[in-house]
Amino acid sequence: MSAGLSRRRSLDPGDWEHVLTDLPQASEGHVDPRYWFDDPSKPFELEIGSGKGTFLVQQAVLQGDTNFLGIEWAGAYAHHAADRLRRHQLENVRMLLGDATEFITHWCPDSFVNVVHLYFSDPWPKTRHHKRRVIQDSTLTQFERVLVPGGEIRMVTDHDDLWEWYEEHATRHADLFEHLDFNAPGSAGPSELVGTNYERKFRPEGRAFRAMTLRKWA
Repeated sequence: MSAGLSRRRSLDPGDWEHVLTDLPQASEGHVDPRYWFDDPSKPFELEIGSGKGTFLVQQAVLQGDTNFLGIEWAGAYAHHAADRLRRHQLENVRMLLGDATEFITHWCPDSFVNVVHLYFSDPWPKTRHHKRRVIQDSTLTQFERVLVPGGEIRMVTDHDDLWEWYEEHATRHADLFEHLDFNAPGSAGPSELVGTNYERKFRPEGRAFRAMTLRKWA
């Protein structure tokens, strides 16, 4: 058994590192990530595909009363983000290295997430790879399950086909979510939607950035 998995089972917030490298087996039941923090009663927000952690580093400072979990499947990025969190001494953020949809589907309990952030997710442009996109009928059902009433999914992309995919899925699941305009987080700079590394890299090219919010019906 790895040290990371041993800490996870103990659920002692004082023992947690910012990068959690192992997931328990699905047969072990639900894992409540609120208890990975000193105060599990705080609002909980989840970012899928955190990359180098820019959004988390910026927004966690402004929302000190909120606990954030960033999930990143690329090991190099996850560890880079965790190192930034350590250097900024952000105790209200944790990083999980792994598949976000798998974690949400097989381990997370019901009704505990206030916001799911999904910014510039991999568009998987080839048709045969569309099944790898984060937003699917099945994942929207799971997001609805883990969100609190009135909880939100906030999505941003610069990929035209992925945007159409988002709109189609939002329309198809209007019984689960209300489709709202997107409001930029406080950490975004002037004319930015989110202010991630990706957005700042490609905005000078004149790319069209699109965003939406899906709010779970209360």
